[in-house]
Amino acid sequence: MARPATKTELLNKSETTFQYLYELIEELPPEEQQKGFPEGIMNRNIRDVLMHLHHWHLMLLEWYKIGMTGQKPAMPSKGYTWKTTPDLNRWIQQNYQDVPLKEAKQLLKESYRAVQKIIDQHTNKELFEKKRYKWTGSTSMGAYLVSSTSSHYEWALKLIKRARK
Repeated sequence: MARPATKTELLNKSETTFQYLYELIEELPPEEQQKGFPEGIMNRNIRDVLMHLHHWHLMLLEWYKIGMTGQKPAMPSKGYTWKTTPDLNRWIQQNYQDVPLKEAKQLLKESYRAVQKIIDQHTNKELFEKKRYKWTGSTSMGAYLVSSTSSHYEWALKLIKRARK
């Protein structure tokens, strides 16, 4: 399916892809949900994947909070650049090692709802007009939301499916 380009498409695709991700996980027996992934995959299990998604939601929420005041947030995160995103992702993976899978599921659901709320409260123009907000640079807020929701959930689905083969 094409990348969402309207508010309706973004809400629908993020919701359906998120639900599909959760269904895929919940259909697995509990021991399979806890099972480690093969060597060579940075996110070592389903919990790691869920916490990765959650943390990226948190970063997006922070960008939004700061950006909508007219300030420029540290993106992707303080101490990191877009070129050092792999280092940031390793930090995320290491930072959440003590979070149980059950808690990871709940945290992700909560941050997902917060991001969906942002999408829902904006008009199509506010979401997808390029250069509308200083904090989004030359792109649109919607582009960041697509990347942090439906595109990221698709990445997670592919990773989990590949790791289970």
